[in-house]
Amino acid sequence: MTEKADRTQFSKTRLLVVGDVMLDRYWFGDTSRISPEAPVPVVQVGKIDERLGGAANVARNASALGAQTSLLGVIGVDEAGKRVEALLHDSGVHSCLQTDSQVPTTVKLRVIARQQQLIRLDFEEAPSSGSLAQKLKQFETLLPETDVVILSDYGKGALEQVTSMIALAKAKQKIVLVDPKGDAYAKYKGANVLTPNRSELRQVVGAWSSEAELNQKAQALREQLEIDALLLTRSEEGMTLFTSAGASHVRAQAREVFDVSGAGDTVIATLAVALAAKWPLERAMALANRAGGIVVGKLGTATVCAEELQ
Repeated sequence: MTEKADRTQFSKTRLLVVGDVMLDRYWFGDTSRISPEAPVPVVQVGKIDERLGGAANVARNASALGAQTSLLGVIGVDEAGKRVEALLHDSGVHSCLQTDSQVPTTVKLRVIARQQQLIRLDFEEAPSSGSLAQKLKQFETLLPETDVVILSDYGKGALEQVTSMIALAKAKQKIVLVDPKGDAYAKYKGANVLTPNRSELRQVVGAWSSEAELNQKAQALREQLEIDALLLTRSEEGMTLFTSAGASHVRAQAREVFDVSGAGDTVIATLAVALAAKWPLERAMALANRAGGIVVGKLGTATVCAEELQ
Protein backbone atom coordinates (compact mmCIF):
# COMPACT_ATOMS: atom_id res chain seq x y z
CA MET A 1 0.00 0.00 0.00
CA THR A 2 1.24 3.46 -0.82
CA GLU A 3 2.37 5.76 1.99
CA LYS A 4 0.63 8.71 0.37
CA ALA A 5 -2.29 10.11 2.35
CA ASP A 6 -5.68 9.36 0.81
CA ARG A 7 -8.48 11.60 2.05
CA THR A 8 -11.13 9.32 0.54
CA GLN A 9 -9.68 6.36 2.41
CA PHE A 10 -9.32 8.35 5.62
CA SER A 11 -12.91 9.65 5.40
CA LYS A 12 -14.15 6.15 6.25
CA THR A 13 -12.28 6.06 9.56
CA ARG A 14 -13.94 6.84 12.91
CA LEU A 15 -11.84 8.30 15.73
CA LEU A 16 -12.70 9.15 19.31
CA VAL A 17 -10.32 11.58 21.02
CA VAL A 18 -10.52 11.83 24.81
CA GLY A 19 -8.49 14.06 27.08
CA ASP A 20 -7.65 17.53 28.31
CA VAL A 21 -9.43 20.13 26.16
CA MET A 22 -7.92 23.62 25.95
CA LEU A 23 -8.31 26.93 24.20
CA ASP A 24 -5.07 28.46 22.93
CA ARG A 25 -5.23 32.26 22.78
CA TYR A 26 -2.60 34.39 21.06
CA TRP A 27 -2.26 38.14 21.48
CA PHE A 28 0.00 39.52 18.76
CA GLY A 29 1.44 43.02 18.93
CA ASP A 30 4.46 45.26 18.69
CA THR A 31 6.73 46.55 21.40
CA SER A 32 9.03 49.55 21.27
CA ARG A 33 9.36 50.70 24.87
CA ILE A 34 9.77 49.51 28.44
CA SER A 35 7.00 50.06 30.97
CA PRO A 36 7.64 52.85 33.52
CA GLU A 37 5.92 50.62 36.11
CA ALA A 38 8.30 47.66 35.86
CA PRO A 39 11.23 46.48 33.70
CA VAL A 40 8.97 44.74 31.19
CA PRO A 41 8.10 45.53 27.55
CA VAL A 42 4.84 47.27 26.73
CA VAL A 43 2.98 45.39 23.98
CA GLN A 44 0.43 47.19 21.83
CA VAL A 45 -1.91 44.32 20.91
CA GLY A 46 -2.99 44.47 17.29
CA LYS A 47 -4.33 40.99 16.61
CA ILE A 48 -6.01 38.21 18.60
CA ASP A 49 -6.08 34.60 17.47
CA GLU A 50 -7.81 31.62 19.07
CA ARG A 51 -7.14 27.95 18.35
CA LEU A 52 -8.03 24.57 19.76
CA GLY A 53 -5.42 23.13 22.11
CA GLY A 54 -4.64 19.89 23.92
CA ALA A 55 -6.95 17.01 23.04
CA ALA A 56 -9.04 19.42 20.97
CA ASN A 57 -6.03 20.06 18.73
CA VAL A 58 -5.55 16.31 18.31
CA ALA A 59 -9.18 16.04 17.19
CA ARG A 60 -8.75 19.01 14.86
CA ASN A 61 -5.74 17.36 13.26
CA ALA A 62 -7.58 14.08 12.72
CA SER A 63 -10.51 15.90 11.17
CA ALA A 64 -8.18 17.86 8.87
CA LEU A 65 -7.02 14.53 7.45
CA GLY A 66 -10.63 13.63 6.66
CA ALA A 67 -11.42 11.29 9.56
CA GLN A 68 -14.85 11.25 11.21
CA THR A 69 -13.73 12.61 14.57
CA SER A 70 -15.49 12.95 17.93
CA LEU A 71 -14.06 14.69 20.99
CA LEU A 72 -14.84 13.84 24.60
CA GLY A 73 -13.61 16.06 27.42
CA VAL A 74 -14.67 18.72 29.93
CA ILE A 75 -15.12 22.47 29.50
CA GLY A 76 -16.50 25.16 31.77
CA VAL A 77 -19.77 27.03 31.45
CA ASP A 78 -18.07 30.17 30.21
CA GLU A 79 -17.12 32.25 27.19
CA ALA A 80 -13.98 30.20 26.53
CA GLY A 81 -16.03 27.00 26.49
CA LYS A 82 -18.36 28.50 23.91
CA ARG A 83 -15.37 29.41 21.75
CA VAL A 84 -14.10 25.83 21.96
CA GLU A 85 -17.48 24.52 20.82
CA ALA A 86 -17.58 27.01 17.94
CA LEU A 87 -14.04 26.15 16.80
CA LEU A 88 -14.81 22.43 16.93
CA HIS A 89 -17.83 23.01 14.72
CA ASP A 90 -15.73 25.02 12.26
CA SER A 91 -13.14 22.19 12.23
CA GLY A 92 -15.70 19.49 11.48
CA VAL A 93 -15.23 17.78 14.86
CA HIS A 94 -18.28 16.24 16.56
CA SER A 95 -18.37 17.64 20.10
CA CYS A 96 -19.25 15.26 22.92
CA LEU A 97 -17.91 17.65 25.56
CA GLN A 98 -19.18 17.64 29.13
CA THR A 99 -19.76 21.00 30.78
CA ASP A 100 -18.70 21.58 34.38
CA SER A 101 -20.05 24.66 36.14
CA GLN A 102 -17.51 24.26 38.95
CA VAL A 103 -14.37 24.84 36.87
CA PRO A 104 -13.27 27.18 34.06
CA THR A 105 -12.37 26.04 30.58
CA THR A 106 -8.60 25.53 30.40
CA VAL A 107 -7.03 28.49 28.57
CA LYS A 108 -3.42 29.14 27.61
CA LEU A 109 -2.87 32.80 26.72
CA ARG A 110 0.33 33.70 24.89
CA VAL A 111 1.55 37.26 24.27
CA ILE A 112 3.75 37.49 21.17
CA ALA A 113 5.70 40.48 19.87
CA ARG A 114 8.17 40.52 16.97
CA GLN A 115 7.70 36.76 16.55
CA GLN A 116 8.84 36.13 20.13
CA GLN A 117 6.64 34.78 22.90
CA LEU A 118 6.98 37.13 25.88
CA ILE A 119 4.77 35.34 28.39
CA ARG A 120 2.20 32.54 28.71
CA LEU A 121 -0.68 32.74 31.18
CA ASP A 122 -2.51 29.50 32.11
CA PHE A 123 -6.06 29.35 33.49
CA GLU A 124 -6.98 25.84 34.63
CA GLU A 125 -8.56 23.65 37.32
CA ALA A 126 -9.11 19.89 37.49
CA PRO A 127 -12.64 18.74 36.51
CA SER A 128 -15.06 17.84 39.28
CA SER A 129 -15.73 14.18 40.14
CA GLY A 130 -19.31 14.51 38.88
CA SER A 131 -18.30 15.60 35.39
CA LEU A 132 -15.65 12.87 35.21
CA ALA A 133 -18.18 10.19 36.14
CA GLN A 134 -20.55 11.41 33.45
CA LYS A 135 -17.71 11.49 30.93
CA LEU A 136 -16.83 7.85 31.62
CA LYS A 137 -20.44 6.80 31.01
CA GLN A 138 -20.48 8.67 27.73
CA PHE A 139 -17.16 7.14 26.73
CA GLU A 140 -18.66 3.66 26.99
CA THR A 141 -21.67 4.61 24.85
CA LEU A 142 -19.42 6.08 22.11
CA LEU A 143 -17.13 3.06 21.77
CA PRO A 144 -19.31 0.95 19.41
CA GLU A 145 -19.13 3.68 16.74
CA THR A 146 -15.35 4.06 17.01
CA ASP A 147 -12.41 2.41 15.22
CA VAL A 148 -9.53 3.99 17.15
CA VAL A 149 -9.39 5.75 20.52
CA ILE A 150 -6.80 8.45 21.23
CA LEU A 151 -6.21 9.30 24.89
CA SER A 152 -4.50 12.72 24.98
CA ASP A 153 -3.10 13.28 28.46
CA TYR A 154 -1.90 16.78 29.32
CA GLY A 155 -2.04 16.19 33.06
CA LYS A 156 -4.99 18.50 33.68
CA GLY A 157 -7.25 15.84 35.22
CA ALA A 158 -9.59 14.87 32.38
CA LEU A 159 -8.00 11.40 32.11
CA GLU A 160 -8.19 10.47 35.77
CA GLN A 161 -10.05 7.29 34.75
CA VAL A 162 -7.61 6.39 31.95
CA THR A 163 -7.09 2.84 33.24
CA SER A 164 -10.83 2.13 33.10
CA MET A 165 -11.07 3.70 29.64
CA ILE A 166 -8.31 1.48 28.27
CA ALA A 167 -9.98 -1.60 29.74
CA LEU A 168 -13.38 -0.67 28.28
CA ALA A 169 -11.91 0.04 24.85
CA LYS A 170 -9.88 -3.16 24.77
CA ALA A 171 -12.94 -5.18 25.78
CA LYS A 172 -14.58 -3.84 22.60
CA GLN A 173 -11.47 -4.71 20.52
CA LYS A 174 -10.67 -1.06 19.82
CA ILE A 175 -7.18 0.22 19.02
CA VAL A 176 -5.99 2.55 21.80
CA LEU A 177 -3.24 5.16 21.38
CA VAL A 178 -1.98 7.20 24.33
CA ASP A 179 0.00 10.44 24.38
CA PRO A 180 1.33 10.10 27.96
CA LYS A 181 2.16 12.62 30.66
CA GLY A 182 4.10 12.46 33.92
CA ASP A 183 6.19 9.59 35.25
CA ALA A 184 3.47 7.12 36.28
CA TYR A 185 2.94 4.99 33.17
CA ALA A 186 1.38 1.98 34.94
CA LYS A 187 -2.06 3.54 34.37
CA TYR A 188 -1.55 3.14 30.60
CA LYS A 189 -1.02 -0.62 30.84
CA GLY A 190 -2.68 -2.57 28.04
CA ALA A 191 -2.88 0.23 25.48
CA ASN A 192 -1.78 -0.57 21.93
CA VAL A 193 0.61 2.34 21.31
CA LEU A 194 2.29 4.96 23.53
CA THR A 195 3.84 8.05 21.93
CA PRO A 196 6.21 9.76 24.42
CA ASN A 197 8.82 12.30 23.38
CA ARG A 198 12.42 12.13 24.59
CA SER A 199 11.99 14.17 27.77
CA GLU A 200 8.80 12.30 28.70
CA LEU A 201 10.50 8.92 28.29
CA ARG A 202 13.52 10.04 30.32
CA GLN A 203 11.17 10.87 33.22
CA VAL A 204 10.12 7.23 33.30
CA VAL A 205 13.20 5.17 32.37
CA GLY A 206 16.04 7.59 33.09
CA ALA A 207 18.74 8.87 30.74
CA TRP A 208 20.51 6.71 28.16
CA SER A 209 24.01 7.03 26.71
CA SER A 210 23.67 4.88 23.61
CA GLU A 211 21.11 3.48 21.18
CA ALA A 212 21.61 0.05 22.68
CA GLU A 213 20.77 1.33 26.16
CA LEU A 214 17.75 3.22 24.81
CA ASN A 215 16.54 0.07 23.08
CA GLN A 216 16.91 -1.98 26.26
CA LYS A 217 15.04 0.54 28.41
CA ALA A 218 12.27 1.18 25.87
CA GLN A 219 11.66 -2.52 25.27
CA ALA A 220 11.63 -3.25 29.00
CA LEU A 221 9.01 -0.53 29.51
CA ARG A 222 6.95 -1.79 26.58
CA GLU A 223 6.92 -5.34 27.96
CA GLN A 224 6.18 -4.14 31.48
CA LEU A 225 3.16 -2.16 30.29
CA GLU A 226 2.01 -4.94 27.94
CA ILE A 227 1.69 -2.59 24.99
CA ASP A 228 2.18 -3.50 21.34
CA ALA A 229 4.36 -0.55 20.40
CA LEU A 230 6.19 2.42 21.86
CA LEU A 231 6.73 5.25 19.38
CA LEU A 232 9.44 7.62 20.60
CA THR A 233 9.36 11.04 18.96
CA ARG A 234 12.89 12.47 18.93
CA SER A 235 12.56 15.94 17.41
CA GLU A 236 15.49 16.54 15.04
CA GLU A 237 16.46 12.86 15.38
CA GLY A 238 13.19 11.61 13.89
CA MET A 239 11.20 8.74 15.41
CA THR A 240 11.93 5.25 16.68
CA LEU A 241 9.32 2.50 16.89
CA PHE A 242 9.83 -0.27 19.46
CA THR A 243 7.83 -3.50 19.03
CA SER A 244 8.32 -7.20 19.77
CA ALA A 245 9.98 -7.43 16.33
CA GLY A 246 12.67 -4.93 17.37
CA ALA A 247 13.30 -1.24 16.72
CA SER A 248 12.82 0.70 13.47
CA HIS A 249 13.74 4.32 12.84
CA VAL A 250 12.76 7.12 10.48
CA ARG A 251 14.80 10.28 10.11
CA ALA A 252 13.31 13.71 10.69
CA GLN A 253 12.02 15.57 7.67
CA ALA A 254 14.54 18.29 6.72
CA ARG A 255 12.82 21.69 7.03
CA GLU A 256 13.03 24.90 9.04
CA VAL A 257 11.52 24.63 12.51
CA PHE A 258 9.36 27.65 13.34
CA ASP A 259 7.20 26.40 16.24
CA VAL A 260 7.02 22.93 17.85
CA SER A 261 3.72 23.69 19.65
CA GLY A 262 1.26 20.87 19.07
CA ALA A 263 3.63 18.75 16.95
CA GLY A 264 2.95 15.74 19.18
CA ASP A 265 -0.80 16.24 18.61
CA THR A 266 -0.28 16.10 14.86
CA VAL A 267 1.87 12.98 15.12
CA ILE A 268 -0.57 10.93 17.20
CA ALA A 269 -3.58 12.09 15.16
CA THR A 270 -1.91 11.13 11.88
CA LEU A 271 -0.76 7.79 13.28
CA ALA A 272 -4.27 7.02 14.54
CA VAL A 273 -5.98 7.91 11.26
CA ALA A 274 -3.55 5.72 9.30
CA LEU A 275 -4.04 2.80 11.70
CA ALA A 276 -7.82 3.19 11.50
CA ALA A 277 -7.42 2.95 7.71
CA LYS A 278 -5.63 -0.41 8.25
CA TRP A 279 -2.14 0.87 7.41
CA PRO A 280 0.76 -1.22 8.79
CA LEU A 281 2.32 0.37 11.86
CA GLU A 282 5.67 1.25 10.28
CA ARG A 283 4.04 2.97 7.29
CA ALA A 284 1.71 4.82 9.64
CA MET A 285 4.79 6.00 11.56
CA ALA A 286 6.41 7.26 8.35
CA LEU A 287 3.31 9.30 7.51
CA ALA A 288 3.13 10.68 11.07
CA ASN A 289 6.79 11.67 10.83
CA ARG A 290 6.11 13.54 7.60
CA ALA A 291 3.13 15.33 9.15
CA GLY A 292 5.19 16.36 12.19
CA GLY A 293 7.89 17.74 9.90
CA ILE A 294 5.34 19.92 8.12
CA VAL A 295 3.51 21.26 11.17
CA VAL A 296 6.65 22.53 12.96
CA GLY A 297 7.04 24.99 10.10
CA LYS A 298 3.79 26.68 11.09
CA LEU A 299 3.03 29.08 13.95
CA GLY A 300 1.25 27.73 17.00
CA THR A 301 -1.03 24.71 17.12
CA ALA A 302 -1.61 23.95 13.46
CA THR A 303 -2.86 21.11 11.26
CA VAL A 304 -1.74 19.20 8.19
CA CYS A 305 -4.21 18.15 5.51
CA ALA A 306 -4.03 15.03 3.35
CA GLU A 307 -3.08 17.07 0.29
CA GLU A 308 0.05 18.38 2.06
CA LEU A 309 1.13 14.81 2.74
CA GLN A 310 0.98 13.73 -0.90
